[in-house]
Order: sequence, then C-alpha cells, then structure tokens
Amino acid sequence: MVIVSRAQLPVARKVVIKLGSAVVAPDGALAPARLEAIAADIRPLLARGLQVILVSSGAVASGFRALGLTSKPKTIVQKQAAAAVGQQRLMRAWDDAFSVGPRGVPVAQVLLTADDFDHRGRMLNAKRTLGELVARGVVPIINENDSVSFDEIKLGDNDRLSALVAGLMQVDALIVLSSVDGLYDSWPDGKRISTIVNVQDAMAHVAAATSNVGTGGMTTKLEAAGACAEAGIATVMVAGLHGAVVSRVLVGEDLGTFVAPVATTRVTRSRQRWIGSATRVRGTITVDEGARLAITQRGASLLPKGVRDVLGSFPADSAVEIVGPDEVAFARGITPYAANEIRAIAGKPSEEIESILGVCIAEEVVHRDDMAIKSKLGKGAGA
Repeated sequence: MVIVSRAQLPVARKVVIKLGSAVVAPDGALAPARLEAIAADIRPLLARGLQVILVSSGAVASGFRALGLTSKPKTIVQKQAAAAVGQQRLMRAWDDAFSVGPRGVPVAQVLLTADDFDHRGRMLNAKRTLGELVARGVVPIINENDSVSFDEIKLGDNDRLSALVAGLMQVDALIVLSSVDGLYDSWPDGKRISTIVNVQDAMAHVAAATSNVGTGGMTTKLEAAGACAEAGIATVMVAGLHGAVVSRVLVGEDLGTFVAPVATTRVTRSRQRWIGSATRVRGTITVDEGARLAITQRGASLLPKGVRDVLGSFPADSAVEIVGPDEVAFARGITPYAANEIRAIAGKPSEEIESILGVCIAEEVVHRDDMAIKSKLGKGAGA
C-alpha cells in the first residue's frame, strides 16, 4: 500500500527516520538526553511490530571538538578525522539510548558511501543485511562513511542518503527530523505548509541555509522527499524537538510538512529503482522531440539518431540524465558507450555505428531495459 495522506500513516509497517546533526548534536556536542528521548519514543513502536531504520548524522559534529577545533571543520581531511573520532561516540550514545529499560533494543552500525549504491551487487548486499537486521528486531544506525569518503564517492549529505535507503528498502515512509518544523511559505514569519503534492513548486518557498553543524538545508530535504515521492514513498519533514515526535507523526498528527508520493503504486522493478534514484549521474544526453516522445509514450530505447548533444566526459556503463529540447530531464539510464563515442554517432542511424566506431557494442545509446522514466509531477501544493 502506498501512503498518500497523513491519515494513512498509522498503517506504516517500515520507516526510515533521518536525524540531522542539529537534532543529535546541537552546537557540536552530542545530546544523550535527546537521543534517549527519541529511543524511548521508538521502542514501543518496535514492540508493536514497526520496523525502523535510523539514518543518523552527528559523527563529524561529535568529533571535531576533540581535535581542538572550535567550529565545524572546513577541509576534507579535518572532516574525515572528526568523523573517525565522532562516529564511535555517536554509536555508543545510540547503543546506550536503546539499551535503557528492561527490554533494551540492539542496534547495528552500517556505514555507506555513494559507491555502495553505484555498484548494484554491493547495493543488494546492503539491502539483504538491512533486511535481516530489521527482521530480527535490530535497529540499524546508518551514516555515511565520512572517514574514508572523498568527493568522488561522497553522497554529500544524509538527506540524500536517507532517501536512497528508503527507496532501497521500499519503506512506507521517510521521517526527516531537523531543527525546523517543515516548510514555510516564507521565512521566518510565514505559515507552515502542511502538505506538498509538487516538490518543484515547493522549491519556490526555500531559503538556502544549513545549520552550524550540518551539511544539508531545506533544499536537500525537499530533493530527498522528491526522490521518495517518485518511488511511491511518503515523507514527513518535522522538527526533532517535539516530544514523542515519531509516534505522533505515525498516528497522523498534523506536525511538520507531509510530502505526498507522486507514484500511487510502488515501482516493483528493482533495476529501474536503482537506475532512477541510486546511481550518480555522470553526464547529460540531449535528445530531439521525436526521441523524447518515443521514449515516454511508446517505451522505446534511445537510438543514436535521436541524440543532439552530450555534456560531460564519462566512460562506458555510466549513468546519464536524458533531457529533451527544453533541457528538462525526463529519464535516466545506463549507456554502454563513452561520451566521446556518443558524440561521434549522434544523429546517425544505428547501422552506421560499426563503421564510425569500429565496433557496435549495442544498437541503442540507452536500451529501454536500462532506463528509468521520471514520473509526471502533480499540480499544486496544499496548506
């Protein structure tokens, strides 16, 4: 079942909860009492059968002061060092928080990078591990592996990571806990927007900002919610400072901002889900209107004849965004050709590929089976 309104949140059986640094480590110091309050809120839900996966920021924020720094580190190596110090402190705090009381709940650390989602075999291994953990009543605590991440393999922020995990595990809802109570029509004195049905329209209300200890702002949260919406997953963005916030959200209370799914049925083909949301885009292919219509209306593959331009420099087997003449992306796919090869065959019939390149790896620039079409977005936003 796809949850399309707050009223349906009580039927959720599996959720991802993302906690920002401003929630778990305000001012760069872990707040054990806050973690204990969140764990106390979640434990009764676990006892009733809810499966919970946490994506917790806070490693860098928990560790940078131990390095003698007085503010969030700026360089990659400082961030990596702070994460190495802070991650074990963060996990110890979560373990302590869930161990309180006669029925403590075991937790497990899972550290991921973008490479783990780019490589389908590693992604499926992560899925199997997470599935086994939640099936046995363990709460996985996921974070990006900041101590070894660098620009080429970095996800960038845990908002995106939480959306990728939500899509990977096909959860019913993503709950994003941060320092603000959802999206407002203007900041800071505007009205809270209770429900969003079009993420692109909602972006007009965003003021770019990040906290002193985090990397994401409302833009990244909306992008994460948009990715979930495409996968048929509801998102609630809400302040993590509310008492019993998770249980109140899951009974349908009007807290924060609810982002409704675009897809009303789940995307069941796992390869299309992976291509559409988990892979990192390496370049862009612009196609003519005929190719766009053939792909979106007839389910056709992208042939070289329909290609008009190629942006970026990428090797074969890369993920590419496919855009129309209006430069709006409508699909994403895996291409068997490198960027320079696509440029060479652009606009040509498939029969000429071998004579141009010396070999014909495939007649298609992107085969239909290696392509994910973006859902049509809904109209308007409710308040």
